[in-house]
Amino acid sequence: MAGATRAPAKSVVVIGVGNNLRGDDGAGLAAAARLRGEPGIQVRTSAGEGIDLLAMWEDAGAVLLVDAVRSGAPAGTIHRYDVSDEPLPSSPRRPAGHAISTSDAIELARQLGQLPAKVVVFGVEGGRFETGSALSPAVEAAIEPLVAAVATESRRLLADARLRAGSAS
Repeated sequence: MAGATRAPAKSVVVIGVGNNLRGDDGAGLAAAARLRGEPGIQVRTSAGEGIDLLAMWEDAGAVLLVDAVRSGAPAGTIHRYDVSDEPLPSSPRRPAGHAISTSDAIELARQLGQLPAKVVVFGVEGGRFETGSALSPAVEAAIEPLVAAVATESRRLLADARLRAGSAS
């Protein structure tokens, strides 16, 4: 059914998106690596091809995407966008080089009725995307606060799912 979203489930999937070989584009992958082992969270990674996301979030009740973005803000700035009910704003965009963007994948999933009930995008503003470069100091400094924000959101979503499940019985 077009435009529908899936029913809430008791799983939170964190998807770190990026490329470790392109400087700050590796921020989502760095955050995902630090989130592995968090209770109740399934951590997955993507090289950044938006169409891959549809399979990665299948059967998830909530998805938190973590990615590098470019919006003109200072490098290391953390953005949070709840795209469960509305598109990702056009201002933050992924670094170039992908056939289907994250925002395109979100909207395709929404139209196909395959968008999880809750989708939040955490973007860290990148500044250096050259091949062969490491994370910039500003983005490296933002990884721990980014991980903390994603972990906090994950715990809140898991608690909400448990509360809904408890009230349904």
